[in-house]
Amino acid sequence: MAELTQSEIQATPRRPRAVEDEEDIISTPDMHNVAMKIQRAREAYEEYVGNQNKPSKGEVFGWYFYGLCSYFIHTVLVPIMFPLIISQTVPKPPEPQQGWLRSYKGLECTEKKMQVYASLIHPSIKINDIHLSPLEWTSVAWVLGLILAAPVLSIFSVHLDHGQNQQLIAGAVTAIGALFCLPAGFFDTRWIFPPYIAAIIIAHTIGTTFHARHLGLMVRGFVGSAIRKSRFPDRKAVAGLLSVYSTAAGCLGAAIISSFIYYMLRKPDSFTSLWVVSIFSGLIWLSGTAQIFVTTRTNEIIKKTITESNPKSSHILSIFKYPHAAGSLVGVFLSSFTTMCIFTGGVLYSVGDLCLEGNNILYLWLIYFIFPLLSLPLSHQLQQIIRADAVKMQLLGFLLSTATSGFGFYFRDKNWKVPHLLFFSAVHSTSTGLLYAFGRVLLMDCSPAGKEGAFSAWFSWVRGLGIFAGFALASAIPGNVQRAFAVSFCTAVAGIVVLIFGNIDNFRGAKAAGHVIEQQSQQGSPVHGLDSGGVEVKESIIKEASHEEKIEV
Repeated sequence: MAELTQSEIQATPRRPRAVEDEEDIISTPDMHNVAMKIQRAREAYEEYVGNQNKPSKGEVFGWYFYGLCSYFIHTVLVPIMFPLIISQTVPKPPEPQQGWLRSYKGLECTEKKMQVYASLIHPSIKINDIHLSPLEWTSVAWVLGLILAAPVLSIFSVHLDHGQNQQLIAGAVTAIGALFCLPAGFFDTRWIFPPYIAAIIIAHTIGTTFHARHLGLMVRGFVGSAIRKSRFPDRKAVAGLLSVYSTAAGCLGAAIISSFIYYMLRKPDSFTSLWVVSIFSGLIWLSGTAQIFVTTRTNEIIKKTITESNPKSSHILSIFKYPHAAGSLVGVFLSSFTTMCIFTGGVLYSVGDLCLEGNNILYLWLIYFIFPLLSLPLSHQLQQIIRADAVKMQLLGFLLSTATSGFGFYFRDKNWKVPHLLFFSAVHSTSTGLLYAFGRVLLMDCSPAGKEGAFSAWFSWVRGLGIFAGFALASAIPGNVQRAFAVSFCTAVAGIVVLIFGNIDNFRGAKAAGHVIEQQSQQGSPVHGLDSGGVEVKESIIKEASHEEKIEV
């Protein structure tokens, strides 16, 4: 190429600086302007899908803390502590045929253990021509609380979803329930316990409703209300982690209360000692109201969803418009029934027939309630590895329940050794935790935004009904553990069949609830000028923008 001479360079006319700058602006995209439009699009889209601020660490740990302070109500306080304290208010049972120094299976035992067991199962409470044992008397109070809780939940679910005082409702109800734990031993009579237990069941059912509903709000705050299919694994991971760790915290609280019960039973005055346990339990439950001071999350999207076509009277029945959510309730009932029936039948058999020596009954309870602190977090890691959803994790829980009940039924005539009892106690505790944690996750995934309260009310009530039914069946046939295990095995198998062949699917349920949407390119942008007819943004940029902030729990 020929070189330009100095004269040719001087002869070339130079354009003004302003003209060059204008051409640069025309030829070079205004990246700042595009970035601002993308930011506006993101903000508008988040408002469009109902995204909220991410929960703080204080809010998450406050939610865990409420699980720690309330999980033991249905697992320890009502099925263990109240039958024991009621048994102290009835006349002493007659001596059994084998005497006080032999168990019902003929094994050596102590007089105090057999007297405690006999007072629990002996029908010493007479109502007209009906004779009930303290265990059955507890069942009567339990079902009374569930019946009264049903209309209360129907009313409160509307306030939880459409009101502004959700934290106040949960705190007040918890305080009322804890208050009924305090005077449990003030009157030494069995007739006062049904209203006490019923009030506690009502309060705990409403508190569990608030707790489960808040899980749905927090998950929506972490990942968004409406996400694309590619981000659904994020929702599964967050919901599973939150629910699993809350359940583990609840198991820790149950271990503390059960250990305290065992310790106080060794005191001479068992009635007063158990009253102290009830007071302590009420104070622990009351401390769970601290969550209301760190929880300020409200359901902002409800302002857009309340219409005349959804009157408040039918709000609680809206779950039946979502088949996946309604079907998941069947799994919740079967899992709650199975786990409580196995637990109650196993404990009664271990005390009355096997007469566990020394502190073995304490070790049994501790393994049952403490082992989930290890197994449940590991199960979440397993969920991440095998990419399982809530349905598959529930199937795992049902399989563990079938193993426990199946082995128990098959070896019903054997004298179970302590290591075998502790092993299956650990297996069953893992099953119980998985079924509870992921049953809650599945229902919240199938719950539309603005209906979490109604769906959580069904979850709490159906779970309470299942726990009551399992407890009532096992306590009505003490000494007949083979029948309790046989029924539990059948209900566990039924749960597996329902989850596999029923119309229950985690992803399709979330999609029907509006948590998963089609690709944005198919729906268009909610911002004018940013859809296919406006500014075009490359797919890679959108993908980076959607994953710009990592999910941290």
